[in-house]
Amino acid sequence: MVESARPPRRFEVVEVTGPSMVPTLLDGDRLVVRYGAAVRPGDIVVLRHPFQQDLLVVKRAVERRPGGSWWVLGDNPFNETGDSTVYGAVPGELVLATAVLRFRPREEDQRSLRARLSWAASSLRVLRADASASSRLRAR
Repeated sequence: MVESARPPRRFEVVEVTGPSMVPTLLDGDRLVVRYGAAVRPGDIVVLRHPFQQDLLVVKRAVERRPGGSWWVLGDNPFNETGDSTVYGAVPGELVLATAVLRFRPREEDQRSLRARLSWAASSLRVLRADASASSRLRAR
């Protein structure tokens, strides 16, 4: 039996709060995240805030920088809640997980069959690295 030097990959469900990732993620969305996964440009990641490390934030990994740090940005260009434009590149060890699946809970007022079918069709979304978002955000 060979032991892997890699830490075991754990999955967890986290809730998104705030508007920094709109339109990709909305306040209240749930994410299935994988801890210890390799990060690629365009991935949505969970990281420790560089200045307030008890706070976890969700951002898009835009570009890997020298030394293993990451430039991370929110998808919402009108939101100034903080990303690498405020705190600079984030050390790689603060990037904890990558998002693999988004689940959008059903709203209370979605009672009609049409509303429920619409929700069912759009509530789950596999999240893959979006290189086009990465290059768009890098140009900001």
